[in-house]
Amino acid sequence: MRPTEHLKSLALQDWQAATRHPFTAALADGTLGEDKMLAYLRQDHLFIDGFVRLLASAIAHAPPLPDAIPAAQFLGLICGPENTYFLRAITALGGTPETPAKAAPVTAEFQELMARAAASGRYEQMLAVLVVAEWSYLEWASPFGDRADRLPFWFGEWIALHTGAGFEGVVAYLRDQLDSAWAGLDDDARRAVESTFTHAVTLERRFFDAAQDGYGGS
Repeated sequence: MRPTEHLKSLALQDWQAATRHPFTAALADGTLGEDKMLAYLRQDHLFIDGFVRLLASAIAHAPPLPDAIPAAQFLGLICGPENTYFLRAITALGGTPETPAKAAPVTAEFQELMARAAASGRYEQMLAVLVVAEWSYLEWASPFGDRADRLPFWFGEWIALHTGAGFEGVVAYLRDQLDSAWAGLDDDARRAVESTFTHAVTLERRFFDAAQDGYGGS
């Protein structure tokens, strides 16, 4: 079993809950209320700063340059098309992207996890969070890739950003990097990765649970 499959198996119940969530099913059906989509996007947009710093830290700690290049290319996508999508979608749904939302508790906890991983100096810790964040989104969005063009752009483009060969390649790269890093870890370091990975999966589930509830009206 690949190390990343092993890690997923440790959090399988939360993984399945996060990647088969009623919130994303409604998003993909186009039946999700616009108020809930706006609240979700305002919270998710808060991750950009921490995610960019985490990804940049991983680039800096990647062993040889060829291992860093795909992440650097992905960083450009996050700072460009994905951030632009947030600005357009939040505006179209009646929000003001210039005024950030107050972080919901689960959002703040996820931001703290990203910051700890980025500050750890440990490549495998950074990858553990990155793999969960991107692999879980690929898994929930992939069954709905053929619907993207038929939905309002705030639904369809969000699905399109997380499906297709390009994004599949990003996830494959991140998983390969973590699989390779795992081979050189001692038992304590492996347990630390397991803890970070499973915590991140739990937060992904809780984030969608909170989105379904409208983040308590945030």
